[in-house]
Amino acid sequence: MTDAKKLFVKTYGCQMNVYDSERMAEALAAQGYETTDRADDADMVLLNTCHIREKAAEKVYSDLGRLRPLKTGKPDLKIAVAGCVAQAEGAEITRRMPLVDLVVGPQAYHRLPDLMGRVARGERPVETEFPAEDKFDHLPARPGGTLAGRAPTAFLTVQEGCDKFCAFCVVPYTRGAEVSRPATRILDEARGLVARGVREITLLGQNVNAYHGQGPDGGDWSLGRLIRALARIDGLERLRYTTSHPNDMDDYLIAAHGEEAKLMPYLHLPVQSGSDRILKAMNRKHTADSYLRLIERIRAARPDILLTSDFIVGFPGETDADFEATLALVRAVGYGASFSFKYSARPGTPAAEREDVPAEVADARLQALQALITEQQRAVQEAMVGREVSVLFEKPGRLPGQMVGKSEYLHAVHVPGEGVAVGDLRRVRITESGPNSLGGRLV
Repeated sequence: MTDAKKLFVKTYGCQMNVYDSERMAEALAAQGYETTDRADDADMVLLNTCHIREKAAEKVYSDLGRLRPLKTGKPDLKIAVAGCVAQAEGAEITRRMPLVDLVVGPQAYHRLPDLMGRVARGERPVETEFPAEDKFDHLPARPGGTLAGRAPTAFLTVQEGCDKFCAFCVVPYTRGAEVSRPATRILDEARGLVARGVREITLLGQNVNAYHGQGPDGGDWSLGRLIRALARIDGLERLRYTTSHPNDMDDYLIAAHGEEAKLMPYLHLPVQSGSDRILKAMNRKHTADSYLRLIERIRAARPDILLTSDFIVGFPGETDADFEATLALVRAVGYGASFSFKYSARPGTPAAEREDVPAEVADARLQALQALITEQQRAVQEAMVGREVSVLFEKPGRLPGQMVGKSEYLHAVHVPGEGVAVGDLRRVRITESGPNSLGGRLV
């Protein structure tokens, strides 16, 4: 009996890439590959790339350069580049990096088995066209069995692509137009995950709340309706979704936050800027005031909801007054955490052709914004001390006998682990707040 071939996957970027990497590994499992956590032990290395952050392509080329000695010593090693850098760079990757055997975009990874067959015949395929067929129709069913050795949480992609065309963003060009999966297939996949021991599912999409998949009745289902159907699955204890666009938060979805106990009181709702002038230049199609009114409606439905956001500082044309408007919005909302970045141009996007804010100005603004966000995050975490929360335990902690999990508010919580197992959902009284986590004791 021959040994199984080994597959090493490195995943960059967002949760959707984590999901995609799992599905690619499942597709290749049918070709005899089993995963390994060591590149030097692999017969195939797959880099699943992200193009959102600054110098994303350069980081991929750097990683490929580090693989060159491994390929030299192991000529039969296959190297594949997948994801959004693959989509954006295409044949340039194989031109610059002759060690790469295969380039495949995020909408074509269901073709991996066929593409690997072409590699075996000596070809170096570049598959970056947006196929007519739905990749989810052609992927193998998710494997059965329990999830021994991994957390009792899972990602589930329900929507892909973006029709918003924000001036700074490459997603519409790398992931394509908005497409939603049929509700029946999502429900089936969720039931399969629960059967394998998953207790919490995070629904994923570039604009997940723009979901409009076909329902079992033949009509379009919204994300709110999908969440209500998922909440009826026995054994599924928690639901989350990310990432959302303010313009797609409809009344039915907002109501679900107040009515569905399984929908966690946490929402990531990127605003990007607090300046209407900059929001217009970004092509966001909402204003600061409409965003704040939306927050009021969400908090009316679920008063304890923890909100997070994304911000870009130093967008072309941003003035001191524009930046002050962003700080004012942050103070008005009061976030539990947020992600903030200095603007960096993405080739091919409208904003890339505009004049940049001086680097030292953008750096100073980023530091000021991050200081305010950190202040708010610490205040929210300090306010948790003395409260009881529900924690889904995911793994052992860094200290002996410690267990770590996530609260309903997505805070990392650690407790002395005696009598606690991975997958347990327990009540915890918070006793301390650290920089990035909370400590507590079982109730």
